[in-house]
Amino acid sequence: MARINFDLQQLEAFVAVAERGSFRAAADHIHLSPPALSRRIDKLETILGARLFKRTTRDVELTALGQVFLDRARAALDDLESAMLGITDIAGSRTGRVTVACVPSAAIHFLPSVVSSFSERYPLIRVRVIDEAAGAVMASVVSGESDFGISFMGNQVPGVDFEPIHTDPFVVAMPRRHALAGRKTLSWKSLEAERLIAVARTSGNRQLLDDALAKAGVNPSYRLEVSHIATLLGMVEAGLGLAAVPRLALPKRHPSMVGVTLVAPAVSRVLGLATLHGTTLRAPAKMFYDYLHTALKEHR
Repeated sequence: MARINFDLQQLEAFVAVAERGSFRAAADHIHLSPPALSRRIDKLETILGARLFKRTTRDVELTALGQVFLDRARAALDDLESAMLGITDIAGSRTGRVTVACVPSAAIHFLPSVVSSFSERYPLIRVRVIDEAAGAVMASVVSGESDFGISFMGNQVPGVDFEPIHTDPFVVAMPRRHALAGRKTLSWKSLEAERLIAVARTSGNRQLLDDALAKAGVNPSYRLEVSHIATLLGMVEAGLGLAAVPRLALPKRHPSMVGVTLVAPAVSRVLGLATLHGTTLRAPAKMFYDYLHTALKEHR
């Protein structure tokens, strides 16, 4: 078998460009001039005999081969880092990289504190978060791009093992000054006179909500639709209406909004950890998985 003579600097340059989607941003990150970075990528592509990036005047995208090579390059860098640090056996699990895909509501309001405490305990483990909608989270797990996912629809995807951890009820988000803000619960019927805002029908949260309400014979009228829950909450905060959101999406101590539990019907989603069936997590990923498992149970 022919020896492939690329070096560590070329791999680091390739990963930096792939993760940032920009030669200039990658060059800044690894403290290299853009021309020098470009030469490293060109040399790597020459050695491999294939293009790793599709370059245009404005964008840099991985080719199909580049996407495959990215996973191999990351693994090689992680293995080399462990070898250079001389870490073996159980200590070897304290360095490396973890990639986790996560639905935005958890990524924004729950994950930061977990990543912060995990990084304090294991400073040599690098955590990469792919914050996407539920469908994209599952796709990332299935493709192997992420080590595991945090989502609420893993039990619906073939080939994915889903461990339910946290039941997340839907609440109606409203300004703290609203007349209904002091109630402990609110029925859907009591919201008929309110201006309601919703995420688009393509959202996994909207689909879950619509299915549950249809079964209960409830058909709310939405005056405004947006694509993302973060935008939805911004609209509520601006006084444009009320919105049903997962409780996890609305911090308990939000300065200007409150979430009141919805009943009749009560709707909830089950948040859990998703892994590709039949795979064994690498040591750093397993450590972060267990850490998240414990944190989600405590949050519940």
